[in-house]
Amino acid sequence: MEPLYRDTDLVLSAEGVTRSFDGFKAINDLNFYLGEGELRTVIGPNGAGKSTFMDLITGRTRPDEGKIVMHQKDGHDIDLTKLPEYKVNRLGIARKFQTPSVYNDHTVFDNILLSLNRSRGVFKGLFYKMTKEDRDEIEEVLKTIRLADRRDELAGYLSHGQKQWLEIGMLLAQKPRILLVDEPAAGMSDEETDRTGELLLSLEGKHSIVVVEHDMEFIRQIARKVTVLHQGHVLKDGSFDHVSKDPKVIEVYLGRQKHD
Repeated sequence: MEPLYRDTDLVLSAEGVTRSFDGFKAINDLNFYLGEGELRTVIGPNGAGKSTFMDLITGRTRPDEGKIVMHQKDGHDIDLTKLPEYKVNRLGIARKFQTPSVYNDHTVFDNILLSLNRSRGVFKGLFYKMTKEDRDEIEEVLKTIRLADRRDELAGYLSHGQKQWLEIGMLLAQKPRILLVDEPAAGMSDEETDRTGELLLSLEGKHSIVVVEHDMEFIRQIARKVTVLHQGHVLKDGSFDHVSKDPKVIEVYLGRQKHD
């Protein structure tokens, strides 16, 4: 399969990727190409392979066949399938799971501080002093996630949506090149969902982002290009309108959603 981005710098490519569990192919000869600074949404029915694909990118599991490559700006390619999860993370691939994971007993500010992309051993961490650069970076993140006015509050007192934004901010503090976000709109109010969409759109171009989501109205809000997974394979790629009108996509996913 030819790359989908002939005129765009690639940051990530997966080719011929297959992963089986007890004989079941969760991922089946999957090809996927992500451009530098692109915001991509991934949809598909339960069991389509969305979470497994994220696991493969981040090194939580390894493919049986195929390669997943991160393309460096200097032209050097790194085969992610040969690296443990922590090394993949150090390369600048950050993942946000559906359930927010924040330090509830620390302030919003300190949650970002603890997540800064700094080299700290245990000894250094005990005597670490925040610099002006640290503070400036934290302030920028707080502004981006719109929690600057909550900086001194304990994270445990935030709403579900605010915790989701805080965790995204914690990942941003690590300065990831690729950000993987799993169902960010789940459990949110309509207002929170809209703000989450605005947040992700504001990150477009600064990071390469893959958003896995079931909420089609949310997908409509943020969609640039949509990839539909079905039975571990890419069923369709394209704009929201193109994908949502495709008969096969309607048959295996969108039509089924309307009856749920």
